[in-house]
Amino acid sequence: MKTEKFGVHLMFDGYNASETLLSDRAHLTKLLSEIPEKMVMHTICEPVVVEVGPQNHKDPGGISGFVMIAESHISYHTFPKKGFVSADIYTCQNDLDTEKFTKLLAEAFGTTDYDVQVVDRGLRFPSE
Repeated sequence: MKTEKFGVHLMFDGYNASETLLSDRAHLTKLLSEIPEKMVMHTICEPVVVEVGPQNHKDPGGISGFVMIAESHISYHTFPKKGFVSADIYTCQNDLDTEKFTKLLAEAFGTTDYDVQVVDRGLRFPSE
């Protein structure tokens, strides 16, 4: 059976991010509305953005957001009091301009200090 990869998963962890941006629900909702278009992808539902209160010492609360796209999903979890954000862009397309989207996420969250991991997904996806 012939196979190919299924997609690309970009994982972004931002440190020393802007507490103001990480707390701004309108800004974070707009981000989920704009990224799919910038990726030339197709939004299939309205973004869901939820404020989450403090859970424990590790999680002092923040905002979580998610949008489904025909090509998969985009999500983030912000922790404004810790200046931390984790975000995922997962697409079933075989290519993703990871440099472009890393820059976009860093600017959107107000950080220059971040870790990025890019993982090819579905390495044995049936091509036929």
